[in-house]
Amino acid sequence: MFFEFESDFVNNLRCIPMLVRFKLDTCGVKLKLNQWNHFSKKERQLLVELPCTTPEEIQAYRNKLLQLVLEREGTQATEFPIQENPPWMDEKNVPYAVQEKAQSLGVAIAPEKWANLTPLQRFALIKLSSSNHENRNFLPALKEFHLA
Repeated sequence: MFFEFESDFVNNLRCIPMLVRFKLDTCGVKLKLNQWNHFSKKERQLLVELPCTTPEEIQAYRNKLLQLVLEREGTQATEFPIQENPPWMDEKNVPYAVQEKAQSLGVAIAPEKWANLTPLQRFALIKLSSSNHENRNFLPALKEFHLA
């Protein structure tokens, strides 16, 4: 599943789609864009399609990703601890950065609307509102998720 706000790059998978970024955070592996671009189109599509939900799937996804980076880059991928209770799984609390970014655009996200989002949608808003991310897709995401 790709978001409409990603439509300018998901057809050729030249950038890492939110779905894959969600899986990266789920399995605890950091992937840089240049590493992603060393993968074949078939490998990128595989990373889109592989499940990453159950503990077994998460471990299998992680192993595949680590293998691909090693094969294509000749180096180990950067790993990080997996968050036990990531903020995108919290249906009750809109993260401050998301609230602040939305308010800067004149949008207030009601807690019940936040709760109705999928974890992937919440993840996308969290990533798009972070200070180290290009934020141009934040408003399109708000609109796509019927928040603005």
